[in-house]
Formats: sequence, structure tokens, C-alpha cells
Amino acid sequence: MNEDSGVIVVGAGPCGSFTALKLAKLSRSVTVFEEHSQIGVPSHCAGHLSVKGLKLLGLQPLPPETVENTFYGANFYSPKGNRFSVRFSQPVTCAVDRAMFDKYIAEKAQDEGVSFHMNSRVETLMMKNAFVRGAIVKHGEATESRLAGIVVDAEGMSSRIMREAGLPGPQKFVKGVEAEVENVKDTESDAVDVYLGNTYAPGFYAWLIPKRDGKAKVGLAARTGNPKELLQRLMLKHPAASKKLRSSRILKATFHPITLEGPIGKTCSNGFLAVGDAASQVKPTTGGGVIIGMTCAQLAAEVASEALDKNDFSKQFLEKYQNRCKELLGFDMKIMLRIRKTLDALSDQRIDEAIVLCTRLGLDKTLQNAKDIDFQGQTLLQVLRSPRMLTALAYFFFAYLSANL
Repeated sequence: MNEDSGVIVVGAGPCGSFTALKLAKLSRSVTVFEEHSQIGVPSHCAGHLSVKGLKLLGLQPLPPETVENTFYGANFYSPKGNRFSVRFSQPVTCAVDRAMFDKYIAEKAQDEGVSFHMNSRVETLMMKNAFVRGAIVKHGEATESRLAGIVVDAEGMSSRIMREAGLPGPQKFVKGVEAEVENVKDTESDAVDVYLGNTYAPGFYAWLIPKRDGKAKVGLAARTGNPKELLQRLMLKHPAASKKLRSSRILKATFHPITLEGPIGKTCSNGFLAVGDAASQVKPTTGGGVIIGMTCAQLAAEVASEALDKNDFSKQFLEKYQNRCKELLGFDMKIMLRIRKTLDALSDQRIDEAIVLCTRLGLDKTLQNAKDIDFQGQTLLQVLRSPRMLTALAYFFFAYLSANL
């Protein structure tokens, strides 16, 4: 049995590696176990990130080879092909190669002294007196027991380790597909496309993210239906998307769940913390979890370091992490959950009408004042000063009421 390594992090995705990086910067000993042979593979995410979010995390600018494209706006399409566009004077988002992005975060952590072990699957947690005290790890055919003051679970959506620690993990999902395609026609290279409506992505939306090399990332998620079949329908049948994608060829595709329920209520137990997708630290509106998850990972590192200082790994002490996340994200998550519930209640006809209304009201000019696409509750407060936005919100409110009467 190895000596106490300080902190064990399960998973070398961006949230796990960022937790490790921040802990190492606080002079903590950290070991990361990753079950796959390569960091960032397989990728289950489009890698569409906000520029402001990256800056706040201290990760901007990224290495040029990591960035696939930058975007000044977005086009929102209704099921009938009506379009509402928003553009900004500066880049607001970028698309990254997720494998290279994940490796970049891990390399920064390694430079600070973090030890990474690939092909290393955490089989089970080690428990003593109702405390997590480490993990049993399988490296190929060999197995070892590794002690730790704290185990940080960044394993993603499986929640296998979380259940061992007595936490439920995410419960509600949409099924997603992410594909890379070539031979895309007539895209705006500096804008992403968002396709709304139950005909093509019931309970969520579809997206097209152009790359600089002429290819694109195309995907969707849905509460019902087969994502693969829905993607084919989008590419061949959607009035707007089909013009760009009908002749495209899918080079590769991955399938994955996305949690939209907002952060789970309990993210810690004795000697244990959960970050990222494992804790459902994902925006309910867009399904994006990289920036939000890494923001929470930073808080997890701070609280874990404090626990190590005080030699107190109790649930009561570690709840500081849970409370700080709630303080930071609580308002925005409540707003995003309400927006998601409202969008889910809209019929395709209502979505068509809403897109036309937003264009007619000139809402694009109002939304140009939005400062943050990660903390969307705060953004909503900023734009509510506009009479145009109040009119649009009144429409959505009454549409929601009519759908639920």
C-alpha cells in the first residue's frame, strides 16, 4: 500500500486536470488516474468555449494549434428555417480541438509537479470509518492501493465512483451525438448555427460549428428518439441545415449523454469531492460544462487545500466547496433551468413565431450588450433594461403558460 499521496483525482479531463493544476499551485501533492491510454480521447464534446470564460480561468490566449476557429456571433434557426442572428464586434467564443485542449491543461499540471497515470482505472474507493481514504487502482494486470486525504471525482457522467461515496450523481439526461463532417457548403465561417425545434432535436437543439479547414462539427441532443437518425434528418431535411450539409460526409461520430438538471444537491462526502459532469456542473440551456466545471474545479482545489491544512476531511468541512459553488452559480443556474423549462414547453410553431418576433423586434441589438454567455442569469439582468427584451419575455411567458394549461 502506497503512502498518502495528498489528493487523488479520478479522470484527466479538463475539470480533473484543472483541479490538479490548482492544487499543485497550492503546493499540494496530487496524483491523477486516467483509465484511457491518451488524454482527451475519446472526445465527447464539441469544444465550443467562451473567450471570456477562458480569460477568467487564466487560459487565454490558448496555444494557436489548439484553436480551430473563433466566432463573432450565432445564427438561430426555427424548424421552418426562419433565422435570427446575433453578432458582436469582438470574438465571443472559440472552437477548440478537445484532445489538444485537454492535453494542454494536463501538461500545465505536469509542469507544476502533478503525477499522471494513464491506463489506470480506479476500481473502487477505499473506505475506513465511513471516510473515503483512497482508491484501489488497476494498471493493466496490476492492482495497487493508494491512500489519500481526499479523492476528487472527475470521472464524467458515469457516476460509478460517486455512488460508492454515497452520492447519487446526475439523474436526468439527453442523448447526444457529435460528428465531424467535410464538404460543408455556404457556412458563415465566423458564426455558429443553432437549430431549434422538436422535429429535429426534441427537448434540446442541434448545432453546426465551422472549422477553419473547411470541415465542421455538427451535432445534436434529444430527450427522445435516436440521435443518429435525428442527425441524418437534420442534414437532409432541415430547410436551412440541409443546404449546407446535404452533400457532407461524416468522418467520425461519437455518442454521449448530457445532463441538464443543473448541479446536483450533494457534491461531497467524507474525504470525497465531485467536479464537472460528475456533479452535473453543466449549463441547462446549452449543455456546455467545460468553463462552469473548471470554475468549480478551482473552488474544489481551494477547499481541498484548506482541508489538508486543517487535517479535516469531514463532510461538514468539505461542504464549504458545495456552498461556494452554490453561491457562485446558484442564481444563474436557477435562471438557466427556467429558460430550459420554457424552451422545452414550446411547440415548433411557437419556436417559429418566436424567431420571427425576435428578428422583428431587433433583439440582436439588445443582445449585443450581453457580457457573459456562461453566467446567463446575470446576462439576463443586463439586457432586461431593454423594452424589446421585455416584450420578447412576455411572449415566452404567455407561450409557456398556454403550453401548460
